[in-house]
Amino acid sequence: MFFCPMSCYFRPEIRNFTITMNGIPWHIDLPPALMLFVLTLVFSLLLGLELRQHYRNEPPGTLYGTDRTLTFIGLLGYVLYVTGYGKPWVYLAGLLVVAAFLLVYYVEKIRSRKQYGITTILVGLLTYGLAPLIDTQPLWLVVALVVAVLILVERKSYLRRLTGRFDEDEFITLAKFLLISGVILPLLPDRPLAPQIPVSPFRIWAAVTVISGISYAGYLIRRFIYPRQGPLITGLLGGLYSSTATGIVLAKRSREAADPYPYASAIVLATGMMFVRIWVLARIFNPPAGHVLSLPLLNLAALAALSAWLLERYGRRRMKTAEKINGTQVNNPLEFRTALLFALLFVVFSLITEYVVTHFGYKGLHLLSFVVGVTDIDPFLLSLFTGKYAIGLSVLAGATLMATLSNNLMKAGYALWFGSRDLRKPVLAGFAPVILAQVLWLLINA
Repeated sequence: MFFCPMSCYFRPEIRNFTITMNGIPWHIDLPPALMLFVLTLVFSLLLGLELRQHYRNEPPGTLYGTDRTLTFIGLLGYVLYVTGYGKPWVYLAGLLVVAAFLLVYYVEKIRSRKQYGITTILVGLLTYGLAPLIDTQPLWLVVALVVAVLILVERKSYLRRLTGRFDEDEFITLAKFLLISGVILPLLPDRPLAPQIPVSPFRIWAAVTVISGISYAGYLIRRFIYPRQGPLITGLLGGLYSSTATGIVLAKRSREAADPYPYASAIVLATGMMFVRIWVLARIFNPPAGHVLSLPLLNLAALAALSAWLLERYGRRRMKTAEKINGTQVNNPLEFRTALLFALLFVVFSLITEYVVTHFGYKGLHLLSFVVGVTDIDPFLLSLFTGKYAIGLSVLAGATLMATLSNNLMKAGYALWFGSRDLRKPVLAGFAPVILAQVLWLLINA
């Protein structure tokens, strides 16, 4: 099967083309061998050019060749692959010969320069393997491989700086996330806990996994990609996992700042990210509800972003400077106690919501939504999205907007309480249009 004829493997979508000229379609069917040759040539040359660019400042003789050498290695792999149909030993013999030459280069590299890296050798071997990969695998996979090699070669120094930020706790954090998502979740049953609790252990832990995944992604970006950026980045990424906690941190930091407007802008932007996060959760756990909530939530997110942008622009005109946060501590969101507390709150809110919907109807649910908004609203909203309650989508959407309204009022209060005196005016100006839009939506759809 390894040496099946090219027509067996080479996919029609990358050798059949249709070109329209003067309204007349012209169908072009290129021979598979020609397309395989062209793609091997192009990809080999790209890898060679990248390797040469990366070592452009190195002294002569550092590499075993230039861009042409890698192109020849790729073409050699193509020739032996095409001519060796039915004779796999031909292609494998060529691989051994190339590997032998690369081994000679590596030994000399160690002897003369005391360097032990094998990146260039691995790139050469990958280049030799392009022809069979292009012939037998989907084109997107080949392109992904070439792009990955280009990035890994070009960003060597950046990756070194990035890995330098890791400590032992980061791998423990990764292990926790893998344990939560890849070990515990598949083992849980997807049956309701009890008639009074309309959710299953699997759905409860799936909610924990999704929230943890969103939080972990925001944490990684904030921790390793934008570790020393300004308040807006803090608000943008912090809103992915907790807009309330992010707002409190930014409000406290505003006391030490000369200009409160960037902090007010970041707090409002974190609120906008909360709307995006809730919409994503709704689309995952309750697609019909996510569809109904798309218009209000995404519009509110856009309004919050616009309000944050206007505050930031006004602050820049006012101060003519842009302030940065240096060394902001980013807390790890993946703690088992946090996950277990989230799961417990999920079950509690499921019980309370079931009771309120059964005995008090949608009016009681709206009141509960407003009360819950003073706490972490994610467990409550996920209980709404995943539960089998006797409520319509419009009632569910109203409860969601009511909870976010209460939560935004509380966040504005936190900012006023923990922030500087100068923060009060821009925070109120930033939250006012968002809260007003939420109130209007609730009144119109009441």
